[in-house]
Amino acid sequence: MKCDWREGNRIQLLENGDQFYPAVHAAIDEAKSRVILESFIWFEDEVGKQLHAVLLRAARRGVKIDVLLDGYGSPDLSDAFVNELTSAGVIFRYYDPRPRTMGMRTNVFRRMHRKIVVIDTDVAFVGGINYSDEHMSSYGPQAKQDYAIRIEGPVVLDILQFEVENLPGNASVRRWWRRRHRAVENRTPGEAQALFVWRDNEEHRDDIERHYLKMLANARKEVIIANAYFFPGYRLLHAMRNAARRGVKVKLIVQGEPDMPIVKVGARLLYNYLIKGGVDVYEYCRRPLHGKVALMDDHWATVGSSNLDPLSLSLNLEANLIIHDRQFNQTLRENLDAIISKDCKLVDETMMPRRTWWNLGKSLVVFHFLRHFPALVGWLPAHTPLLAEVDPPVQPELETQDRVDTENSGVKS
Repeated sequence: MKCDWREGNRIQLLENGDQFYPAVHAAIDEAKSRVILESFIWFEDEVGKQLHAVLLRAARRGVKIDVLLDGYGSPDLSDAFVNELTSAGVIFRYYDPRPRTMGMRTNVFRRMHRKIVVIDTDVAFVGGINYSDEHMSSYGPQAKQDYAIRIEGPVVLDILQFEVENLPGNASVRRWWRRRHRAVENRTPGEAQALFVWRDNEEHRDDIERHYLKMLANARKEVIIANAYFFPGYRLLHAMRNAARRGVKVKLIVQGEPDMPIVKVGARLLYNYLIKGGVDVYEYCRRPLHGKVALMDDHWATVGSSNLDPLSLSLNLEANLIIHDRQFNQTLRENLDAIISKDCKLVDETMMPRRTWWNLGKSLVVFHFLRHFPALVGWLPAHTPLLAEVDPPVQPELETQDRVDTENSGVKS
């Protein structure tokens, strides 16, 4: 499958779970025939229970629902939690689940990291927000800063087709889809052009990275990148520096209060290279940054699940939407400018690693690693990921009734 640019979409920026969850719940409550939901994380907390209730309502009124969760990111949902959904008809799958080894999860690589929801053929959501309390601002100082988008228009069909074609055992559905949806009217007119892009380990290994590289090459005035786990390949670092050197105002927002300390250590090894090349680096210090967004000049933007790190760019399954729309670009710019002015610290000489032989050696190792990582990935053990479907529980009351009926009829089993 290959997607093209689609005209006439309406795209709304959603900030944090405070805006994202109500929008998703409302769309699912209005679903008429189908809901497909993918997520890296779904926890059995208050946010997770609210999503559970919304999906259960939809399933009980006859909506077909497919759920795909990552086996590493969502390993702890209780049987009772899942069984209630599967009993109502929800198709519930885990991507590449693995048993723990000595109490530890070892299935770290090649994860299903996408966060997508599609409702009928009308509405879709793409972004970086999982389903857990920590995405709500009420969670406290460790609440994550993150983004997603609500989408209406022709590009929703591309996202739906992508999901349908990735469902197991759906060859006949795929053929039907191509015949049925070859030409579709735009029933929800809007201004935005949009392109759905994804990363897999087959034919689309570097699609998201290529769009970042193209954006940096085409930039004329300004680029803002906000990315939670920033440790990209050498090509992207080089492109950022080249853009800054030709006069583009390049701003990078990274975590200053990371949820994993190693994130800050890794990013800071790149500060000298970027800042000496003219890139403005900001550390977001209000709380952990989890966003994966970027904008260029006055029309280009992207929102999605892909970090700019080796896992997202070379191993994980990811999805982003590329957007050409001045209004959306301005909305995202205003949000990021507010973050920079209120909650960020501009990295200066005092915050950069000291120029010692030790730090120079570490930087050389890092740059050689980033330069050659895509080739090194090929040496990692590869396998065909398993999609494990959760069977609905046996219904005891039905078994009891069957036994009573058999006994009454005098038939012995």
